[in-house]
Amino acid sequence: MAPNPPLGVVLHAIGGLCSAVFYLPYRKVEAWSWESYWLVGGVFSWIVAPWIIAWVGVPDLVGILREAPPKSAFWSYIFGAMWGIGGLSFGLTVRYLGVALGTSMALGYCAAFGTLVPPIFDGTFAHILGSNSGLVVLGGVLVSLAGIAICGSAGKSKEQELPESEKKAVIHEFSFVKGFWVATFCGIMSACMSFGFAAGEPIAAVAVRHGASELWKNLPVLIIVLAGGFTSNFIWCLALNLKNGTATDYVRKVKKNQNVPILVNYALCAAAGTTWYLQFFFYGMGTSQMGRFNFSSWTLHMASIIIFGTLVGVYLGEWRGASRKTWSLTKIGLVALVVAMVVIGYGNYLAKPPDANTSSLSEADAHAHSVTRK
Repeated sequence: MAPNPPLGVVLHAIGGLCSAVFYLPYRKVEAWSWESYWLVGGVFSWIVAPWIIAWVGVPDLVGILREAPPKSAFWSYIFGAMWGIGGLSFGLTVRYLGVALGTSMALGYCAAFGTLVPPIFDGTFAHILGSNSGLVVLGGVLVSLAGIAICGSAGKSKEQELPESEKKAVIHEFSFVKGFWVATFCGIMSACMSFGFAAGEPIAAVAVRHGASELWKNLPVLIIVLAGGFTSNFIWCLALNLKNGTATDYVRKVKKNQNVPILVNYALCAAAGTTWYLQFFFYGMGTSQMGRFNFSSWTLHMASIIIFGTLVGVYLGEWRGASRKTWSLTKIGLVALVVAMVVIGYGNYLAKPPDANTSSLSEADAHAHSVTRK
């Protein structure tokens, strides 16, 4: 199946929307500690949903995983575990900074590292620079990073304008200093998800040989990467349960003279966790459609999350009382991100091989394409 970059951009946008809204059900969980609802939701995110959807969408799933190259499976798992540490800190980022500011800051770091490191590491970055289509894609990446920076500036401007009491009314544990450091760490570690997908490309190739469609070939990769994420999250949340005396949250019906809606809490966590998984379900499909410059998928994912995350923050009232300057920065940042997504999609479209594109590649593009295919 020939790549379809416009479809890839749409799929990445849907994944970004899922990521931006997944946390909302957690806000309705009652009488559970953060580590408890995060772990319950994570079981659905990292174990239940990946296996069920891959089982439905990919033929001979067990055979694919058995045939997965050990080195590819190992690094996919390790990068998943590292990403899991970043995911833990994202939950804390939202706690300290709110959805809008926390998402912008964390994903700014994440976009830069997750997009640029893979092609530099595998030696294809020079070929990207040597092609017109590659330069268009990189231009879109730079515009996206600028848009992320502008959105971050808007968030900081909002933080400086609002009185402490108003910040606390919306974000109960607001702390810019704590949030800044957590967001920095979160962004760098969360970029490892991109590395996990890159390491899992041989597994995706095995899936195609077993009859998986190009669109769903990354589902087995997700099982391994998210198993690594589950490991780090499970260890951390269990440690917090033991430390904070919250291990009984999962079964306790009364806590501090308050009735605990256990079944409702589990349902909310299941909804949050499954929605969270869907972001990478659509990310995997979107990546399969971007062609030889699929490294740009990570930027598209981050840009989509920030666009929708900012809109969710506005809906939740996190930007209430912001000045006209702050609103202007926000709008400029969002427009820049939308433009970046269009430019990246166009650059990937230009890079489509001749049999999938009526226009011919430039000589540099054709050479870069042949090198990448090898």
